[in-house]
Amino acid sequence: MADQPINLNRARKARARRDKARQADENAVKFGRTRAEKDRDDAQARAARRHLDAHRREPDDDAPGGGAP
Repeated sequence: MADQPINLNRARKARARRDKARQADENAVKFGRTRAEKDRDDAQARAARRHLDAHRREPDDDAPGGGAP
């Protein structure tokens, strides 16, 4: 038994903080990505978009239904 009485409110709040921190750590492992991973994914998405745009066909003026009116 402890020599000093404990404040039950402090103990309850400390336990809640510990539980919340533990849950946050679990979520960070489960869902978190590093800044480098996010930057790499963004760069890959931009490169893929540029690649598709480079292969886009422009509307042909001579084709029926295409081109400017």
